[in-house]
Amino acid sequence: MSPASVRAFPFLFVVLWSTGFIGARLGLPHVEALTFLLIRYVAVLVLMLLVALATRAPWPPTRGDWFHMGMAGLLIHGVYLGGVFIAIGMGLPAGVASLIVGLQPLLTAVGAGWLLGEVVLGRQWLGLFLGLAGVALVVADKLGTGFSATALVPVFVALLGITCGTLYQKRYCRKLDWRTGSIAQFVPTALVTLVAAALTEHFRVQWTGELVFAIAWLVLVLSVGAVSLLNWLIRQSSAVNVASLFYLVPPCTALFAWLLFGEVFTGLAMVGMVMTVGGVYLARK
Repeated sequence: MSPASVRAFPFLFVVLWSTGFIGARLGLPHVEALTFLLIRYVAVLVLMLLVALATRAPWPPTRGDWFHMGMAGLLIHGVYLGGVFIAIGMGLPAGVASLIVGLQPLLTAVGAGWLLGEVVLGRQWLGLFLGLAGVALVVADKLGTGFSATALVPVFVALLGITCGTLYQKRYCRKLDWRTGSIAQFVPTALVTLVAAALTEHFRVQWTGELVFAIAWLVLVLSVGAVSLLNWLIRQSSAVNVASLFYLVPPCTALFAWLLFGEVFTGLAMVGMVMTVGGVYLARK
């Protein structure tokens, strides 16, 4: 693998991860949030099982490894994705959701110092705060739209889920194979989502072309491509470095929304994007 390819992985991850909000926007009008995620998780499990068997990937050797991967999966996929999809399904604009989840690097930086013993330099703190300010500018116009305050609750839960999941996986799941590790992550996530959907939803699905495309995209591009890159980045880099990449997600999401849905991309948002890129550079340097 060439050094240029390795250097491109973080930015490829940002682009792929950003499309998750677009996929949610396409699919949620036709299906309930947890039902949508359950279909996605089952499809990912089937796909990754075939990949693991075809490539004879090594399975987690101990029950402890299974437990740690499952716990990381519940936090990163179940809590994070569940919170984001429920919030968007309740009417929270995708830009506002991405802004709130964009607070994750700050929480991760604090947690990395407390739990992982990583040293967070002053330059990195400056980059993290600069990135936060840039994210706020990029999605500031979204905050003017009306939505129920109750929709903020699940997205803040999602923020805690992705933060704790990143720290947990960095500490306990660094040496496991990404193929079978994904299976270990998605099995408990799918089971918990099934129970939650059975208690709160009616499993209503309107099978439209948009929904089928959204499911296929989220399964192949997000759950396989982006999550595999995320697992690789967590193993290869510090928690703060990985978390700082999430600052690029809101402006990238805004760009996709402009291209696909005609949402206005203002000059203020352009300034915010420049600030965000500079903040990520400082945080990752």
